[in-house]
Amino acid sequence: MFLLIPLFPLLGAAVNGLVGIRFFSRRAVGVTAVGAAGLSFAAAVAAFAGLLRSAEPVLVKTLFTWVPASLVRTAGGRAVSLSLDLAFRYDSLAAVMTLVVTGVGLLIHIYSVGYMAHDRSYARFFAYLNLFTFAMLILVLGANLGVMFIGWEGVGLCSYLLIGFWFTKDAAAAAGKKAFITNRVGDFGFLLGTGILIYALGTVDIAGITAAVEGGMLAKGTATAAALLLFLGATGKSAQIPLYTWLPDAMEGPTPVSALIHAATMVTAGVYMVARFHALFSFSGTALTVVALTGAFTAVYAATMGLVQTDIKRVLAYSTISQIGTMFMGLGVGAYAAGMFHLVTHAFFKSLLFLAAGSVIHALSGEQDMRKMGGLKKHVPRTYRVFLVGALAISGVPGLSGFFSKDEILASAFASGNYLVWALGLAGAALTAFYMFRLIFLTFHGEERFTPESGHHLHESPPVMLVPLQVLAVLAIFGGYVGLPRVLGGGAWFARFLKTSVGVHETHLPAGTEILLMMVSVGVAVAAIYAAYAVYVKRRGEPARRFSEKFKTLYRTVSRKYYVDEAYNKIFVGGVFAAGRTADWIDRRIIDGLVDGAAGLARRVSRLAIFFDERVVDDAVNGVGRVHLIASSLLRRLQTGYIYNYALAVVLGAALVITLVVTVF
Repeated sequence: MFLLIPLFPLLGAAVNGLVGIRFFSRRAVGVTAVGAAGLSFAAAVAAFAGLLRSAEPVLVKTLFTWVPASLVRTAGGRAVSLSLDLAFRYDSLAAVMTLVVTGVGLLIHIYSVGYMAHDRSYARFFAYLNLFTFAMLILVLGANLGVMFIGWEGVGLCSYLLIGFWFTKDAAAAAGKKAFITNRVGDFGFLLGTGILIYALGTVDIAGITAAVEGGMLAKGTATAAALLLFLGATGKSAQIPLYTWLPDAMEGPTPVSALIHAATMVTAGVYMVARFHALFSFSGTALTVVALTGAFTAVYAATMGLVQTDIKRVLAYSTISQIGTMFMGLGVGAYAAGMFHLVTHAFFKSLLFLAAGSVIHALSGEQDMRKMGGLKKHVPRTYRVFLVGALAISGVPGLSGFFSKDEILASAFASGNYLVWALGLAGAALTAFYMFRLIFLTFHGEERFTPESGHHLHESPPVMLVPLQVLAVLAIFGGYVGLPRVLGGGAWFARFLKTSVGVHETHLPAGTEILLMMVSVGVAVAAIYAAYAVYVKRRGEPARRFSEKFKTLYRTVSRKYYVDEAYNKIFVGGVFAAGRTADWIDRRIIDGLVDGAAGLARRVSRLAIFFDERVVDDAVNGVGRVHLIASSLLRRLQTGYIYNYALAVVLGAALVITLVVTVF
């Protein structure tokens, strides 16, 4: 059954991309795309139910041998047979990911029917959307690094197509290219890590790598190198330091794309990959520490930029970077189930927030600047309510999904003794609550600041857009209860379900300590929400304005994203252009100079050869000819043809001979 999960989106992409784009009505295109996503979700649910009934925790299906077996000599000198199968693996980790990708993806497909209703490239959009879903599912279900890499590159390609969907817009085209190129840097690390594992173990199979690591067949240094290179790939896909700069610019794509890429699919690929190879990362230790620190610093760093953004979608983009960092914090302290739990809850509330932001933008006829909003609560009340649910969930308010997953990560970090990671996670949570309610208050509360043109067309979104939002709001509220911790009377069911895939991680904290940590995180979140209320509602943003004027340099630095884009442009983009100019100079001045010089020398030598040929060789030959002509013309005079001349010559010759004889003798 799990083989059908990626099949339906592929068929949907093929039908709409090859046929629908020319012959289908908009309704037929929408039915095809949404139907494909719906069937995929149904197959995921059926496969999940089958896994629960199955006695086997892991199901593997090989379709065919992709690369036939060949002998490879490993680092240990062993000759092993390496083959690459087109194989799929289904276990509890894959089940969670397929349910999230297809379930949230289905809601985004339905929402897109209304959001993209008037776009002229309607069929192309849904073909890309189905293709993206197919690629993500291949990544999730791949049984080896080769098949995973097909999906890994597939989501990279589709993100380029979707981010740059409105390619006639320069900013969108540039954002698509930026995302594609930045991800190629990470993908290079992924390939190198795969190569190291092939060299060290002679296999790319997930089960084979796990067994080899657990069997002590891999040196710790080699494991660290491979894990760090794989994690470099994860930083690209999941937008972590230093490869995060593509994600805020990806907001140039349609809002459903932002929800799909930034909530349930592409940005979680790196998190999934680290969890999938948990044995490798745990064995390394060093790599796991790097994962934790990278995630913690990214969580705080991105949150600071979210504080000053004025574009509603960019606030959510930096929030995504920060929340993915929180997931890596969980993975980095060994709490793989906690990191995956936050991935699931994040998919609910972040897709809700992005789609609700799209509803706001739709209501304001495309306006995204929060400074030109305000007072929307009474105009779009349904959108406001679901947006508020998403903001409360991501802020970690008790009772909503984000509270359970975020606190489990913080508790795991504290229990592991990584107090720096815990402190950074707590700071990131506080900043998240502040900037999310800054967004709420600037957008929905206070005085109306939108233009008359936007206000004239102001309207609530249609049901086809609101129903997915309401479903996601329910999931954002109740989705966290699948991981209800034991200290709150639950059974940690989510972690128990993932036990067969990522192992068990116990926090080993006294109940009182765990509850105290919850109270601290909740207190920090509530304080941050109140601070946002005091600044942007009670005092109408005046403290923020005074702060920006008093600390102009700091405010400018943060609002300009710490000038990282400028630095990258100068160092890398500028470096490439400088290298190109240098190569051009070498080509024109040195290589072309050598070639042109050789040609000039050849011309001079040829002219000398021509001169020698014409003036020496030809003149010598011609001179010999002229001497012969002169001599022959003189001798020719002796040939008169008269007998008496010849007789006279004979007589004179005889007289001369007689005279010589007489004289000599």
